[in-house]
Amino acid sequence: MSAEDNKTLIRDYVAAFNRGDTAQLRRLFCGDALIWGVLGWGDLDKVVPIWQDLHDAYAIELQIESLIAENDVVAALYTERGKSVGSFRGGPVTGQSYELVAMEWFRIKDGRIHRRWGARDSATQLRQMGLPLA
Repeated sequence: MSAEDNKTLIRDYVAAFNRGDTAQLRRLFCGDALIWGVLGWGDLDKVVPIWQDLHDAYAIELQIESLIAENDVVAALYTERGKSVGSFRGGPVTGQSYELVAMEWFRIKDGRIHRRWGARDSATQLRQMGLPLA
C-alpha cells in the first residue's frame, strides 16, 4: 500500500473509533493485531471492550491534527475531546469536559492495522474532568 493508502486506513480507523463502531474497528485490524495503550496491551478481544467502556464513560472524539506515513508506519497526532458522561470502572461521573493531545503509531500489514501504540496525557484528562488521579 502507498503512504496515502495507509493514511486513509488510519482516517477510517479514527472515524470508526469516533462512532464507537467496534465491528468496523475489528475489520480494520489484522486478526493477530496487538494494541498498546495507557491501560495496558493486548489483542482485539482484550482492547475493544476497553475502548467501548471509554466511549460510554467519556464520549471520546479524536480530531486528526497530523498524519505522517513512511513505508508501513503511520504516526497520528490528535486533539482528543470528551466529557464525563458515565462511570468508568466504578468511578464518579462529573459532567465536565476535557481536551488533550494524544498520539498513536501504527504498523500496517496487508492493508490492515497490525500494531498500534497509543500515548495520551491521562492525568490532564482526569484533572479537567474533576476525577481522582488514582
